[in-house]
Amino acid sequence: MVATDPLWLGPLTYDQAELRAMDSMMVMANGSALGSRAGIRAGDPGLAVSLAGTTVNVTGGVAILHRASQGVYRAQLAATSPGTLSAAHASFTRIDLVYLRVWDTTVDSSGLSKADTVYLAGTPSGSPVAPTPGGTEIYIPLATITVPSTGGGGTGAATVSSTVRQVTVAPGGILPVTSATDIAISGTYTGQTRYNTVRGTIETWNGSAWVAPGDWVAYTPTWTATVNPSLGNGTIVGRYSLIGKTCHVRINMIMGSTTTYGSGEYKYLLPFTAATLSNVEMSWMGSALGIRPSTSYHPCVVRIQSAGAHCKVMGPTAADGSSGATWNPTVPITWANTHQKNISATYEIA
Repeated sequence: MVATDPLWLGPLTYDQAELRAMDSMMVMANGSALGSRAGIRAGDPGLAVSLAGTTVNVTGGVAILHRASQGVYRAQLAATSPGTLSAAHASFTRIDLVYLRVWDTTVDSSGLSKADTVYLAGTPSGSPVAPTPGGTEIYIPLATITVPSTGGGGTGAATVSSTVRQVTVAPGGILPVTSATDIAISGTYTGQTRYNTVRGTIETWNGSAWVAPGDWVAYTPTWTATVNPSLGNGTIVGRYSLIGKTCHVRINMIMGSTTTYGSGEYKYLLPFTAATLSNVEMSWMGSALGIRPSTSYHPCVVRIQSAGAHCKVMGPTAADGSSGATWNPTVPITWANTHQKNISATYEIA
């Protein structure tokens, strides 16, 4: 067993790698061991990039940088100018990059131990992209500068974009995400929460996807009876939307040429078991529509009983609605190829 130094014990001294590794506890994880999400603090206007003529300016601020196996670097800078904008190309647009860099000679062999900002000009192209700093550099991007072509040289109508600017939060914090890159990143633990600024909603990682309250989720309902039917080459699709314990569910079916219809009352599996009501005869209700394409429509009622795992559909068997029965092979019609079932309901889950 290899002993390590826990932080803040009087007799101990610490090297820089130990302190950076332990600082990782203060920053949102990135899914790798000792990994941290680099960035500027959410809500911090510092380290903003602007142009004053051809001069690139960066305001003062603080940031977290991360290097694999090296832990986190906490950096602070006063206002600075990392350089002068290179002249525009005569024919092609260019995208430049401004970034914050930590120089750590133990990692990059630079002979330096400091933090500063860097201006890196891109390559003019018909399809320009921002340049990438060297592989040994410890950095976070702050902004890109798009420099349009101009036949007369100069900088043209250069514009600054902070889209590449990344923010970070403390462990468990709600991270605002805006860029397509950030939005595409998977969560690192079930229950992680973020704010998607594009959708304008809170999202939670459920172990496989980011889900917002009320998002519609696919599930596969089963169709059963006393003697079970067989879907054959038919289609059945289920989706639900869950907000707290309120579940909205819909089931859509199209009968196929090889579908068989069994016997007895039809039941359709719900995505969640219903809550228990004070009386077993109480229920939640919904609506359904049976369709014989180009022939007839059959509006009906959905019933979800107390503590039920399935729903049933009831419809009239007489033209005046004076009698009714639960859907079965011949109610409300004799089901056949191309016929459709559309079911929707709202209920409380257990």
